Amino acid sequence: MDEIELAYNEAGLIPCIMQDAETKDVLMMAWMNAEALALSLERREMWFWSRSRSELWHKGATSGNVQKLVELRYDCDGDTLLALVEPAGPACHTGNRTCFYRAF
Repeated sequence: MDEIELAYNEAGLIPCIMQDAETKDVLMMAWMNAEALALSLERREMWFWSRSRSELWHKGATSGNVQKLVELRYDCDGDTLLALVEPAGPACHTGNRTCFYRAF
């Protein structure tokens, strides 16, 4: 298998879109650094980089709303990730199932 080359931004981050593996609903978007990516692949639950707190965070660590990783994909440019997940509860901090609950 070829080595995967991902294009992290100048801050060492890459966007990751979480999608419900069953319903295909887009749940949220968060940033990952290389460590969050490695933890997500190793532990099969989603980890991210909090830009506001400058620290790693495990999705659902305090709320219980973890996202189990089913499959992790990357786009043709290697600059965006797509995680197919099994959510254990709402993805959004507002309590909504998805962060994309508003429309214009």
